[in-house]
Formats: sequence, C-alpha cells, structure tokens
Amino acid sequence: MTPGFLTAGLALPHGFFTREGGVSTGPYSALNCSLSGQDDPDAVRRNRAACAGALGVAPDALLGLVQVHGVTVADARTPWPEAARPAADALVTDRLGQAIGVLTADCAPVLFADTRAGVVGAAHAGWRGAVAGVLEATLAAMEALGARRADISAVVGPCIGQASYEVGPDLRDAVLAHQDADARYFAAGQREDRWQFDLAGYCLARLEAAGTGQASALWQDTLTAEDRFFSHRRRTLAAKGGAAGPIGHQLSAIAIAG
Repeated sequence: MTPGFLTAGLALPHGFFTREGGVSTGPYSALNCSLSGQDDPDAVRRNRAACAGALGVAPDALLGLVQVHGVTVADARTPWPEAARPAADALVTDRLGQAIGVLTADCAPVLFADTRAGVVGAAHAGWRGAVAGVLEATLAAMEALGARRADISAVVGPCIGQASYEVGPDLRDAVLAHQDADARYFAAGQREDRWQFDLAGYCLARLEAAGTGQASALWQDTLTAEDRFFSHRRRTLAAKGGAAGPIGHQLSAIAIAG
C-alpha cells in the first residue's frame, strides 16, 4: 500500500496524509491512523508504519498523542511507547531519525519547521485549542529547543472550510473574547444566530501575529472531499439526529530523517 499525502514546501520530510492508501476497512477505510478508535489495532499500526516509511523513519519512531483540545506541548526528544502517549495537543523535537504527528478529522493540523536549528513541531488546532493558544505554545516550545521564531515555517493543513463550518454563538463569543477584530473570520450563516467560521484563516492569522517567519495554508476542505479526508462534521450531518457512527482520522506528520 502507498499512503496518499499532500506536501507544503517545508524543507524536511513531511506529509498531510489523506485517507487514501491504507488497509483499514468500513468507515475507517483506508488510511485511518487513530490508535484511540475502534478500528483493528493491527490495521492502524500498518497504516502508521506506511506513513513513517514515507517520511523515511522507522515505524516506532513516529510519535503521537492522546489529544484533548488543549494547549499542552509534549517534548518528544525522548520517545514514549504507544501505550504511554501523553495527553497533549502539540509536540516538538530536534531528534534525528524521529517523526512527530497529530490526528484530525476537521480540526486544523499545523506543521512547523526551523531547518537552520533542526527543530520541528506539530499541533492539533481545533477552535478551542486555537483560541486558547496552542499554536503560540508550540512556537515557544520550539524556541526552547533552539529554534528562532523568525526562522520557523508553519503550514495549516487540510481542515473544515469556512463554507462548510456553521457555528453558533458560543464559538463566536469565545473567539471574539480574545480579540474583537477576529470578527472578520465569521461570515453570515444561512440560519439566524449562525455564522460560517474560517478556521484555517484564523489559525494563519494567529501564526502571523505571533511572529512566525513564514506561514501558509493548504486551503483543503475536509468535509467536501469525502474520498480524500475523514470528517467529523460530515459524519454528524449524515446521522441526521441519530447516533453518529465510527470515524477514522488522518495523520499529519513531520520528520528529521537520518
């Protein structure tokens, strides 16, 4: 199997992996990389090993997290076993031969690299984490390993697009409580008291305001591209008020191969 992935010009091995090319079946078809779901664990490990191979590292050198929609950043310089994944939403390393990654199914994956310092980072930025500062926390953790903010490149990967992301007043209020000017990331919704939120644009603005040397986004909508991406919102919309079924998650990862 050959995993499908998108790249973004970062000068280190990296990939925003799609759902294409794995061995999982059913709702997890095919490149599900989540170790926390109900998919066959052996299939997930095979999928993750294929992704690690695409990045040029050994399967056990690809580290992940138990993601909790917070701002904690894990120091991945010392590897941990699969069963001891830390509860965090970002991780950083400068370790040769290692890859780090996050899982998403509509939230924004963000990959970071300072090629001069040899420091990389990966962050899971749902709206809660983005508002709370997970991206800024990742930049600070990279600086603690010797990176310079002005030398860091960051890319916001595939996530739910603004046209697909209807939100209510609770989300909008939380975003505007941080800064009123962020109202520009909300377009009028099709229903009263609803808005369309630009998650990728919001993450990009937070990266730029934090002094990231170069920040960009892929502008890929995970909800509309069913053949390429898993999507939590697509699953809930399909349920139409009933119980939502299982779902897979795509991996976004970056490595310091060697």
